[in-house]
Amino acid sequence: MKNLNFIDKFLFFINAIFALLLFISCFVPQISVTHFAYFSILSLTVPVLVLFNLLFLTYWLSKRKRQLLLSAFVLVLGYFSLGNFFRFQLAEKEIKEKDLSIMSYNVRGFNKYDLLNDPSAEGRIMDFISSEDPDILCIQEFSRIKDRQLKKMYPFKYITGYKSSERRSIQAIYSKFVIINSGSLDFPDSGNNAIFADIVVKQDTLRLYNLHLESHRVSPSVRRLSNEPKGRLLKRLSKSFAKQGEQAQLVEKHMEDTSYRKIVCGDFNNTQFSNVYKVIKGDMKDSFSEQGTGYGRTFNFRYYPVRIDFILADEAFVIAAHKNFDIKLSDHFPVMASIKMDSN
Repeated sequence: MKNLNFIDKFLFFINAIFALLLFISCFVPQISVTHFAYFSILSLTVPVLVLFNLLFLTYWLSKRKRQLLLSAFVLVLGYFSLGNFFRFQLAEKEIKEKDLSIMSYNVRGFNKYDLLNDPSAEGRIMDFISSEDPDILCIQEFSRIKDRQLKKMYPFKYITGYKSSERRSIQAIYSKFVIINSGSLDFPDSGNNAIFADIVVKQDTLRLYNLHLESHRVSPSVRRLSNEPKGRLLKRLSKSFAKQGEQAQLVEKHMEDTSYRKIVCGDFNNTQFSNVYKVIKGDMKDSFSEQGTGYGRTFNFRYYPVRIDFILADEAFVIAAHKNFDIKLSDHFPVMASIKMDSN
């Protein structure tokens, strides 16, 4: 520090703050979110922390200063403990008909409440699903207004059985293959939920989960977030993170009670850098981490690449392809994966 001028000393102080936050973030997935919810907020900021540490690393490298070692250390630690949020692959692999194709999509009620200023969104969502034609379709924030149309494409289904007065979001699983068993996890004290279906595919039975974990009720707008009192925002986030932790544990316990190979789809309302994701994922494969490309963002938060929608598959499966779709018909972007069913 002796050879640094005042500006460089100030920059290194700021550098140290961002390095410390990224360092703490590396351990967030190991910390139970039900007991330390505030720590989980850092999981949402990992892309920003990585970006700033890369900028500081570049700055010190250009000046040939050993201060670069601080950001270099936390970036390496972050890569090995958190993985990367950008996947380098030239192009997404093609989803082939011979493999099992699965789509997960939070449709926000097919724009039933006109939250998107586009009266054609409802029909365009259905046109998109029809054109991609996945074998299994998992929908979060479903609306029964499209059930009749979807039944023409999918002979088997399971939909959350709530009364309209309960004010809960509805989840749905549609399948071209026979569903022999299904059920709901019924998250307590929540408007969100998870459902499952046991599906017979090529003489094999798999258990498919469709999750919609606790929502943060965050507007996808930096301007609106900046106008909200920070204390109220942090309190609301920590409360929803704690709920997510409880729900993740319920899902984990439920999955342990089946001998079938499992596939998990859904809107986690949390990132791949969180304890919630770690608990649910366990030893399963993340389709984006296996075959995705780029940032893989799935939530339409302006200027910020957030991945909160996932397709996870049992480690015994081979993930053949993953695809992110950039269609703005909801506040979420759909994701799709293909899985080889003939692996042992």
